[in-house]
Amino acid sequence: MSLQAILGNFALILFVLTVVTGVIWFLDVFFLAKQRRAHANVALAEYDARNARLAADGIKPDASGRAALEAGILRQPTWIEYSGSFFPVIALVFVLRSFLYEPFKIPSSSMVPTLLVGDLILVNKYTYGIRLPVINKKILDVNDPKRGDVMVFKYPEDLSLDYIKRVVGVPGDKIAYKNKRLTVNGKALPYAQLADYLDEGRLSYSQQLTENLNGVAHRILNDEGAPAFASNERNFPGHELCSFNAGDFACTVPPGSYFMMGDNRDNSLDSRYWGFVPDQNIVGKAFFVWMNFGNLKRIGSFQ
Repeated sequence: MSLQAILGNFALILFVLTVVTGVIWFLDVFFLAKQRRAHANVALAEYDARNARLAADGIKPDASGRAALEAGILRQPTWIEYSGSFFPVIALVFVLRSFLYEPFKIPSSSMVPTLLVGDLILVNKYTYGIRLPVINKKILDVNDPKRGDVMVFKYPEDLSLDYIKRVVGVPGDKIAYKNKRLTVNGKALPYAQLADYLDEGRLSYSQQLTENLNGVAHRILNDEGAPAFASNERNFPGHELCSFNAGDFACTVPPGSYFMMGDNRDNSLDSRYWGFVPDQNIVGKAFFVWMNFGNLKRIGSFQ
């Protein structure tokens, strides 16, 4: 793994910090603190013995330094103090982020109009199964992804990158895309025309429709002036299960894999270009926009 990939893998960084601070906390609680206590007991015994000798000689001892002496010896070194303070916080964040919910930021327009650039979303990490952090190995099955789910996954061509798209095909499905319309297992999806969508960033309009996928109604965008996709045959793993013809395609989704597409259909690099997403690449199900600093009205759940 390259240095850039390691630095970009926040889960790995968080795991290392949790382990390091946890080891320091453990050593301090069970070993170093006891050593400091033993040293303090020896020093206090010597201090008391010296004061006893002074008192025996008729000299009034000064006992005011006893507490300061004890506190000074028992005081944690700065690096231990900070590690012990940070450990429970880091450990809590690591557990929450690894097994429950993880935040992501939408970096591109491929999921417009469902998700906008700058949306800060939450991803459910356990709905598709419990996975070990960092290595992303599933250890407990819960649910399988369903058509219509918005899913975060590791980009098949670069596992250091997280992508987000919509599940349009599950294992065994026959997916066809023709004239910018989807057919799943021989059944054409229902579509309803909506008012054109204004992209305020580019000041351009796109055709907007409602697509009903497995009972999940969601909006999609089409650019009438753009081809469905560049129709050159792709050489991704499992490409032999797909056929490409003049901008249209048909694919059979292999076992343990999923076919993903962006809702902004003509502005999305997805399974049409780089192939299927294997189960081991799954991160979780996106379900909630918790913040968009440019538009607070975006906060809330989404389809």
